[in-house]
Amino acid sequence: MPTLLLNGMIQRIQTVYLMFALLISAGLIFVFPLWVDAQSIDIYAQDQLAVFGGFLVSSALSFISILSFKNRKRQFVLGRLNIILNFILLAFFVYVSLNLSGEIQVSEKGIGMLIPVISIVCLALANKAIKKDEDLVKSVDRLR
Repeated sequence: MPTLLLNGMIQRIQTVYLMFALLISAGLIFVFPLWVDAQSIDIYAQDQLAVFGGFLVSSALSFISILSFKNRKRQFVLGRLNIILNFILLAFFVYVSLNLSGEIQVSEKGIGMLIPVISIVCLALANKAIKKDEDLVKSVDRLR
């Protein structure tokens, strides 16, 4: 029985997109620095508690969305919430990198600031596939 559920879940493209978003939000934050401060110290997501919490919530939403593959509406709503959360993270990164004057905290921007953008793209593709599945099910129900 569990392999049947696993096969039904994995064969959908939105699950692949959600897995990418999960891996990006939970894994890449430990690999790529967000920025380099004035003392040439790499600042990672786990060094900033709010940013780290945002990425953990984003990865948790992706994981819950993967597990709720039978409920497409819930999956779609969780994807939207996750996109909003990633936009908030992105806005915070833009604020930190542009609004602080001089070399106070951010000396050099890191590639880690692009993690929310990549995650948003994966989540948008997942939501598009979920919507396509929902429309297909509705059209089949109309034919009956």
